[in-house]
Amino acid sequence: MRVFGIDVGGSGIKGAPVDTETGELLAERIRIKTPKPATPEAIVETAVEVVRRSGWDGPVGCGFPAVIKDGVVRTAANIDQAAIGFDMQGRLEQELEAPVRVINDGDAAGLAEMRWGAAREESGVVLMLTLGTGIGTSLFVEGRLVPNTELGHIEVRGKDAEHRASDSARKGEDLSWQQYAQRLDEYLHKIEDLLWPDLIVIGGGVSKKADKFFPHLTARTKVVRAEMLNEAGIAGAALAGVPEKATVGAAEYPG
Repeated sequence: MRVFGIDVGGSGIKGAPVDTETGELLAERIRIKTPKPATPEAIVETAVEVVRRSGWDGPVGCGFPAVIKDGVVRTAANIDQAAIGFDMQGRLEQELEAPVRVINDGDAAGLAEMRWGAAREESGVVLMLTLGTGIGTSLFVEGRLVPNTELGHIEVRGKDAEHRASDSARKGEDLSWQQYAQRLDEYLHKIEDLLWPDLIVIGGGVSKKADKFFPHLTARTKVVRAEMLNEAGIAGAALAGVPEKATVGAAEYPG
């Protein structure tokens, strides 16, 4: 099955057709800068342009940086507040004249890692973190996704965790790798005390530099680097966009 995957990010909107059996991108991904301001209408226009530039005609899956319920945007932590209540899925279907599935972007990345990446052989409780503009999260229990967890917003030292331990926080405060690791480690311990996961997978752009900060982490849970890297969001979105039922291992994607 081939599905076009879209990954809506804070700096760019990326997409490519994906083989949903292997997770392989079937063409070079197309990337267009995320519009400023990132209003929902502007995001739709840009996402549609990504698909049209590829010449794609068929089902589409889209990972979006917000809580998504039945295709409707419910939060706006790192996007324009006008997105709240916007039917992103319905609008994309209308513009593309094709079946579309919109899910949380952290969930999309997690689906890819569970199916093809670092967690493909892991059962139990798996937590995926994408460290970028914010902290995206996805949680799996025995292969089953618990959607829209948004655990990057738990409080650490009186702030949203993502305001302290995201990659943008590292860059914005010019933290050394050891300083950043201490912040991330504090967040990981907080998560561990709440969820007791069996595996934590760390992805996002900063995971390319895992050797710089992983040695300073003291989490009791096994922590591994994501394997899908920049392709995770696109591939996972495509998996969710399979018209019938997308699966992770033997478990069905909910909904």
